[in-house]
Amino acid sequence: MNSDSIKNLSHQLVLGKRTVYGSHYNANLLQTVPRSINRDTLDIRTPFYGYDVWHHYEISYLNHRGKPEVAVGILYIPATSESIIESKSLKLYFNSFNMTRFINLNAVRGTVETDLSRVLNTEVKVHLYRIADADRDFGFSRLTAQSLDDLDIEIDTYALTPEFITQDEGGEVVSEELCSDLLKSNCLITGQPDWGSVYIRYTGRKISHEGLLRYIISMRTHNEFHEHCVERIFTDIANRCSVTYLEVRAFYTRRGGLDINPVRATCELPCESARLIRQ
Repeated sequence: MNSDSIKNLSHQLVLGKRTVYGSHYNANLLQTVPRSINRDTLDIRTPFYGYDVWHHYEISYLNHRGKPEVAVGILYIPATSESIIESKSLKLYFNSFNMTRFINLNAVRGTVETDLSRVLNTEVKVHLYRIADADRDFGFSRLTAQSLDDLDIEIDTYALTPEFITQDEGGEVVSEELCSDLLKSNCLITGQPDWGSVYIRYTGRKISHEGLLRYIISMRTHNEFHEHCVERIFTDIANRCSVTYLEVRAFYTRRGGLDINPVRATCELPCESARLIRQ
C-alpha cells in the first residue's frame, strides 16, 4: 500500500483523530477497511480460509430499569468478508451502549450481531457473557507448541525479510506446531506498536526454525493491520515452502478493551477462541 493510499485512508477513519465519545446507541459509528488494501499487494498462490476473533472486555449498557450491566464478548468475523472493522470505530460503537436501555443481554447481542453483519455484509457471530459466567470462555490458555524464542541467535535485521524463511535440504516431511511471543508490528495509520504471539502449524518439508524466528522478528518495524500481518505471514510461508497444510494464528494484546486474533489456514476451521496471558 503506497503512502498516498495510506494518507487517503487515514483521512476517512476516526483512527488517530481526536474524537467525542457518545453514550447513546449509534450504529453509524462503525467504520470498515477493505481487505483488498493488503491482499492486492500479496502474491497469493495458496488459497486461505479462516476468521478473525475479537475479544471485548469493556461492554456496558443499562437494563430495562436503568441499572448498569457489564459484560465481555467474543466476535467471530469470517475472513471471506470484503472488509474488516476499524478497531477504534468498534470501541466508539460499543461505548455508545453505555447510557442505552436494553431488555436483556441477549438483546444487546442481537443488536451487535445485526449491526456488524450489516456493515460487513457477512454473517458475524457474537457471544456475550456476564462476568460471573465468563470463566470458561475467558480463562487464560497456553500455547503448547514448540517455542522458537529460546534459540540463541544474533539478530541485525528488523525490516520485513521473507527470504529468511527456508526449508531444510534433506527433504524430510514433518508435522510441527511452532510459536513465538516476539511478534511485533505497527498500526498502519498511527504507527503505534502492536504486540502479539504467533502460532504456526504445518505439514511439509521441515522449515528452518532459526530462519522462521528471524522472519517473525523482521516484522518489528512493519506497518500493517493485525489481520493483514497474519495473511502476509501465511502467504510468505506458503510461497517459500513446500507444505500440504499450513495454519497461522496471531494473538495480539488488547488496546482500548479489544484484542484481535486472526486465524488463516489452508482449509476451513471451526470457530474457536483462546486467550493468552498478555490478553
